[in-house]
Amino acid sequence: TYCVFEPKLINILCVSVCVLTVINILCACVSVCELTVINILFACVSVCELTVINILCVSARDKHTVCVCVCVSQDLLDHSCTSGSGSGLPFLVQRTVARQITLNECVGKGRYGEVWRGQWQGESVAVKIFSSRDEKSWFRETEIYNTVLLRHENILGFIASDMTSRNSSTQLWLITHYHEMGSLYDYLQLSTLDAGGCLRMALSIASGLAHLHVEIFGTQGKSAIAHRDLKSKNILVNKTGQCCIADLGLAVMHFQDTNELDVGNNPKVGTKRYMAPEVLDDSVQTDCFESYKRVDIWALGLVLWEVARRTVSNGIVEEYKPPFHDVVPSDPSFDDMRRWWCVDQQRPNIPNRWFSDPTLSSMAKLMKECWYQNPSARLTALRIKKTLTKIDNSLDKIKTDI
Repeated sequence: TYCVFEPKLINILCVSVCVLTVINILCACVSVCELTVINILFACVSVCELTVINILCVSARDKHTVCVCVCVSQDLLDHSCTSGSGSGLPFLVQRTVARQITLNECVGKGRYGEVWRGQWQGESVAVKIFSSRDEKSWFRETEIYNTVLLRHENILGFIASDMTSRNSSTQLWLITHYHEMGSLYDYLQLSTLDAGGCLRMALSIASGLAHLHVEIFGTQGKSAIAHRDLKSKNILVNKTGQCCIADLGLAVMHFQDTNELDVGNNPKVGTKRYMAPEVLDDSVQTDCFESYKRVDIWALGLVLWEVARRTVSNGIVEEYKPPFHDVVPSDPSFDDMRRWWCVDQQRPNIPNRWFSDPTLSSMAKLMKECWYQNPSARLTALRIKKTLTKIDNSLDKIKTDI
């Protein structure tokens, strides 16, 4: 059995002694509300029948240091012990994974750091290595991924979060499933879609977002989560042509029973090109969780627009371009976006060819309902998912009739 203390910043597990299993945990149950993680050191030493798998060093504001030594028997590591998260490995086991991974090649770089393809237990995994200045994003993403019942086929599969020392420096690792097709942004640069592929992608993204947004009640429930940085670069494509949502470092959680809104401790904002008007003009209600969900819906409409542009109809398709490619620079400023979104109330251009295709015309209508200036008028993720399912069923019926 186990209990979790102060999960807002760091999970400290206190494991009870079981007569049938050799377990011995030295655990300091400290309040970590005002603590900052400085370092996690790993030792691979044997203490009697125990293995030291974690030493946590945390520092309070008064500069006193508390060290927590976590010891566990190797038998426990070899058995099916779970964190209760429904996502990834048991919490204690997560903290040993970095030593077992071989990094093969760098497959992506960004403001957060790098993504590497690695090998772990004979399988390819993705290792997102955060820069030290982005510790808060790593911490937040780790916290979100350890949420109970988060696992979903359209949410990037989480394996472990780890802090390791490489080349005399501390690295923050987030280890997830690896998707060789890369991000939706990369995929759309090189590939076109038919109507079925377009709907498969759109429906999978909407399904993932609907799962994030919903709160599941019960002792093994799940808080409602808003992404806050939804864009094609933060969505991955799997081998079946479906998508999964990734990069939860800016996410917000909401607990309806207590009406608690957990916005984390990361001051960063999302990507300007995908920001809703109410974010750009500072009118968003930051104390209302529904506001964050509506911001996600705005961005979802833009992602659907990117997908639809690369969908062939009557032999015609547009080249890949990001939203508002024709009116703002490649790295737009807040003023650029505010002028087009808020003042002029412009929206992405809908090509005329879409209206002669039943799938794309239905998609266009859906997008426009994501882009209402009034946030409360926008569709919900669940409504978008249901509408896309209906469109998909209609397409299947047409194929059957033919």
